[in-house]
Amino acid sequence: MRRLHMHIDMTEPTETSNSPDMKQRALDIFMAGVRAADPARGVEEALKNKTFSRPTIIAVGKAACSMAQAAMRHINAEKVVVVTNYENACPIDGAEVLAAAHPVPDAEGARAALRVEGALSMAKGDVIALISGGGSALLPAPVMGVSLEDKAAVNALLLASGADIVMMNLIRQQLSRLKGGGFLRAAAPSHVTTLVLSDVVDDDLRAIASGPSVSPIGSREDAADALKALNIWDSVPHSVRAHLQMPEPELGPLPPSDTFLVGSNRRSVSAMARAAGGGVAQGVHVFPAPLVGDVDRAAHAILECVREKGVYLFGGETTVKVTGQGLGGRNQELALRVAKLAKERGLSDYVFLSGGTDGRDGPTDAAGGLVDATTLDRLENAGVDLDAILDQNDSYHGLEAAGDLLKIGATGTNVADLQVFILN
Repeated sequence: MRRLHMHIDMTEPTETSNSPDMKQRALDIFMAGVRAADPARGVEEALKNKTFSRPTIIAVGKAACSMAQAAMRHINAEKVVVVTNYENACPIDGAEVLAAAHPVPDAEGARAALRVEGALSMAKGDVIALISGGGSALLPAPVMGVSLEDKAAVNALLLASGADIVMMNLIRQQLSRLKGGGFLRAAAPSHVTTLVLSDVVDDDLRAIASGPSVSPIGSREDAADALKALNIWDSVPHSVRAHLQMPEPELGPLPPSDTFLVGSNRRSVSAMARAAGGGVAQGVHVFPAPLVGDVDRAAHAILECVREKGVYLFGGETTVKVTGQGLGGRNQELALRVAKLAKERGLSDYVFLSGGTDGRDGPTDAAGGLVDATTLDRLENAGVDLDAILDQNDSYHGLEAAGDLLKIGATGTNVADLQVFILN
């Protein structure tokens, strides 16, 4: 895993606040969760004592570089193709590394998809697929009749719709040649072994990077119904509506394959608990269910858990229905909403961190936010209206004004989001 460069603005505390020490503790706990998602370690463990015939390695996602490097230490591959986002791209001896845009696909992603299709179809032996979050946008591969621009438009609509990752990837699968088992069909008759770093809270393999080597989540009709349920059916390009209304093709069963999970959000939450000092007897409380759904409901759920002094840990992936024109992400908005609720409930000595394990929250350079009991006072002193910030989905500039943005840089991994609440 690459070295992380962390920046947190530790604004001057009040006389009675332990905020700097508490913020550092929250950050240390969070980073323990990030380190537990080290994709290289997971790949190396999974490949121990395994042999392959004339292997081809295809690595796709935000963790693709580190996963590929780990695999290459164990496998003498005939060909290695790596596709990752611009922030995580790095040169790898013996591999072709391609960088593309995330979360909205671009032309470089389309070109990378063609290179991957070519490598899969020309494989002379086994294929090792290394899959991590972000693969949906990084390998757009639009179906016949749908342009890259149309697919990017759908992606942008989905990101603003409040849809969860499973619903988003149900739709993406039906618009792509490589998703929902497309890897297996492109590689046939080669046998595909897939190692997956999960960024989906329940580890549904069909939803991670839109499931390139597993069966699809649903049908074209299901995807059309999902777009209608999100109230964006009439907004998607005509080519997309036309494709989803066509009869399903008769493709037959997917070729057999093997799939192994090498990292997940649950494992990272467990690592945070160990770093925090243990279990309930030591004042460490782990929220038993994934933190999912709308950020406002998630903020209420967090505050309902906080009953006494201690450390409260969460993991999951919330959603934001974007109605404003501001800049931000789900973790940044969640941090501000928790700060607002904490003030309403009279909490005077706490910190709350919400961050994406990949180091990037939405279309910003921040991983999330790290707030405390003085955050809203600093916003007010800066002349910032919190309600206006939330109405405009402008959490980035709100946290920036308060000095509470969490910036850790690209981590080279991705297992969704982690949250830490400490009440003193």
